[in-house]
Amino acid sequence: MTNASILVVDDNKNVLSALEILLQFEYKSVQTLFNPNQISSFPNLDEIDIVLLDMNFSAGVNTGNEGLFWLNEIKKKSPSTSVIMMTAYGAVDLAVRALKQGASDFILKPWNNERLLTTVKSAYEYRKSKLEIRNLKKKESHLKQVINDGKNLIIGNSKALTAVLNLTRKVAKTDVNVLITGENGTGKELIARELHRLSPRKNEVFIGVDMGSIAENLFESELFGHIKGSFTDAKEDRAGKFEAANQGSLFLDEMGNLSLQMQAKLLSAIQNKSVTRVGSNKPIDVDIRLICATNCNLEQMVVDGLFREDLLYRINTIHIEVPPLREREGDILILADFFLKRFANKYDKPGLRINNLAQEKLMDYQWPGNVRELQHTMERAVILSEGNVLKPSDFLLHNKPSQSFEHGPATLDEMEQQMILKALDQHDGNYSAAAEQLGISRQTLYNKLKKKSK
Repeated sequence: MTNASILVVDDNKNVLSALEILLQFEYKSVQTLFNPNQISSFPNLDEIDIVLLDMNFSAGVNTGNEGLFWLNEIKKKSPSTSVIMMTAYGAVDLAVRALKQGASDFILKPWNNERLLTTVKSAYEYRKSKLEIRNLKKKESHLKQVINDGKNLIIGNSKALTAVLNLTRKVAKTDVNVLITGENGTGKELIARELHRLSPRKNEVFIGVDMGSIAENLFESELFGHIKGSFTDAKEDRAGKFEAANQGSLFLDEMGNLSLQMQAKLLSAIQNKSVTRVGSNKPIDVDIRLICATNCNLEQMVVDGLFREDLLYRINTIHIEVPPLREREGDILILADFFLKRFANKYDKPGLRINNLAQEKLMDYQWPGNVRELQHTMERAVILSEGNVLKPSDFLLHNKPSQSFEHGPATLDEMEQQMILKALDQHDGNYSAAAEQLGISRQTLYNKLKKKSK
């Protein structure tokens, strides 16, 4: 017996009895209505899986309009319920009208029992598929909400930050491409998420991609997807980041680390608003809001021939520069207090506070690693704290390493860091040029800097 509920609506009591007898051995619940006017007040109509509905209720009338009227009423109250229309008058145009208005099928009286049972079973499967789709959409909506929520904490009220947030709010309402620039650790991704949160796409997904961490041979697969068998490890079809972000926002971070070849492929996808999976010839249209970010001077890279000018124009309709922490007057202590409370709660150390001398030390520091460095500094101080008051000695702050070897680095790691910083400074932050000078790949340079910032 199928765990489904069926409602039969017909003004012929003999029909009601016959269908009830036929269906009660196949389905868990079979209910009948003699008067269609009772449909409007029928309890829990949305829990009925299938309605068998007569098309004519008034004597001498066989237009089917009554049935179509009640079909619409049922669909208003329970759109996912499958409705099978019944009539003694066979007419193709009437069947077509019923199907167009939402009926799942159409049967004639007198019916063949086996055929009717097959029709009801098909209608029930259709009902189940619609419920599954509805549940999947609910889960998808919830998943998007979970992904997007809780990641938009932008702390501070300085003039520099307020100006950035005001521009962000204006731009968010549009669909233009945005380029976010700023030093490492300033919060470029937070601004990107804020653009998404305030945009018409806020209920869709936000996909972030660290472009610097993608190996060149996997670039197309990661961004555009691939089909099964297109290369050795392609064991199944896979959508790329562009497809995954369809209808939502795509955030491409570390844009300055792309080779010219990767830039060309990216430009093509942005211009055509479509991608082609590796191993396929079929283009797939994508609708995304593109947000890019970098800590490099892309204009200088264009002059140096390291970044495509046409790509820069494509991603740079609006430019948002995120200020370094040292220029956000007043925000240092606000952020320090925020991180203090977060980590005090995380590590079960309630009642922690920062004394005045320690606050002065935090204010005087230049924060070359910006908000990210402040966050790590506060976490370390909370973990190592032995009392309720954090003193200057609890904060281990280091000035930017000297770029000369006058006093000599203490370790090989420090020497490596100094060489990298010196090379980047000599080439105005140009990763490719610095990597070439150091005799390593841009990817290796990027990985070493990532390791250093952790």
